[in-house]
Amino acid sequence: MRQVARELLGTRLESTVEGHRTVATIVETEAYGGPEDPASHAATRRGVTPRNRVMFGPPGRAYVYLIYGVHWCLNAVTGAEGEAQAVLIRSADPVEGLGVMARRRGRTNDLATGPGRLAAALGVTGDLYGHDLRRRPLRIVAGDPVPDETVEVTGRVGVRAAADWPLRFVTSAREVAS
Repeated sequence: MRQVARELLGTRLESTVEGHRTVATIVETEAYGGPEDPASHAATRRGVTPRNRVMFGPPGRAYVYLIYGVHWCLNAVTGAEGEAQAVLIRSADPVEGLGVMARRRGRTNDLATGPGRLAAALGVTGDLYGHDLRRRPLRIVAGDPVPDETVEVTGRVGVRAAADWPLRFVTSAREVAS
């Protein structure tokens, strides 16, 4: 999961949700493990639930959930079948379909900075729960490689447990979205 979180930097999220094409380059991710990760939705105390069942595989599926009862969040399942792992896609730089993103968000700035904003801009909702991220209407496609020297690894954001675990990956190479 850690390796996938790093490798997702620079890839592109391509959405054709509701027939509107939007594309954004992933610039920030966070990795979440299974039972041993107290910040994971699949931590031992929770086990398999209707909410997290997709985290248990197969890899390459969308784990989409609602946070605070308001914002959808998009994760890519990364573990082998039966191993609950996922990478939260925290932020992306818009590349294509900015007008669509702005309309979905009701604003023209900060379109995909933060997991809730990103999901809204790309039209991600719970309807995509378990979706194969290799297929339309939402897929992850190759982008530009991000050099290691432009990647910062930090603790995770917005979690209480294991917040200091170095599982958040951010690129300072914002030009990867061009």
